[in-house]
Amino acid sequence: MKQILVLGSLNIDLVQALPRVPAPGETLQGGGLRIFPGGKGANQACAAAMLSSGGGSVRMAGMVGNDVFADRLLGELHSAGVNAELVRQADTSSGSAVIFVLPNGENTIVISPGANGEVSPELAVEAVDTLQPGDLLLCQLEVPLAAVQAALQRAHERQIVTILDPAPACHLPDDLLSAVTILTPNQTEAALLMGTTVALDNATALEAAARSLRSRGARTVIIKMGGEGSLLFHDGQTIVTPAFPVAAVDTTAAGDTFNGALAVALAEGAAIRDAVRFASAAAALSVTKAGAIPSIPRRAGVEALLGARDTHPGATHVHRQ
Repeated sequence: MKQILVLGSLNIDLVQALPRVPAPGETLQGGGLRIFPGGKGANQACAAAMLSSGGGSVRMAGMVGNDVFADRLLGELHSAGVNAELVRQADTSSGSAVIFVLPNGENTIVISPGANGEVSPELAVEAVDTLQPGDLLLCQLEVPLAAVQAALQRAHERQIVTILDPAPACHLPDDLLSAVTILTPNQTEAALLMGTTVALDNATALEAAARSLRSRGARTVIIKMGGEGSLLFHDGQTIVTPAFPVAAVDTTAAGDTFNGALAVALAEGAAIRDAVRFASAAAALSVTKAGAIPSIPRRAGVEALLGARDTHPGATHVHRQ
């Protein structure tokens, strides 16, 4: 199996259930506070390690703080089987996220960067230089954009497969997108990347968005559509894969699980279409449990769900250019 390097954030997640989104100025009674290790980078690294068929192939690069949460974050990486030698410590607080979960499983998230804001382009390049051509680099946008861009461009120069989860969404220059092999926004992020407020809520709009992002440099685009599945635009072909039907409890880290699983499948040699199916099954199982890293499924569960889908297949729609 090829190596997977995740450059990204490590956060401590403070999760609280709410009956609804409070109005401005309103005090609302919520459920009990739960504390989980998380951060998009750590989530994706743990997902990749936990879903991999071979050990020792996933590494994480990033920063933790000088506080009580650092040991817990590093311990979670080690427990999942992630090599954390490239995770450094900053003289500040660890990153954190406050997550409110609604009764239907949807969530809203507010992040505080903390040590994640100390990730430098130099650390990013140092980490990428540990990879070989054909290995995979997985990035998100919860660390400074300069570090992400440095990592992607170095990886592109060295013929490393790059996957970018553009979250939290922000304006991205075309030269950065040109260093991306696979771009994986959700519908909201895809719209923000295009600079539009028009909802991407139908197949025509989603396909147009994917084509536009491809024209700006990203070679393959996967738009994650939550309960509606995903849209893959690759080599001029559009493939819509439906979601696996499950009872959602908490959607936190579903997208991160998707990305980690996608990287694993590609590292193991799967075709992009099959990798998306594997990632979709992993993401579906993740929403059936609470939390970020604690919700990530194991490989056996994903393969069982894929087997059930193969017995009773759903429709996969293909459109050619």
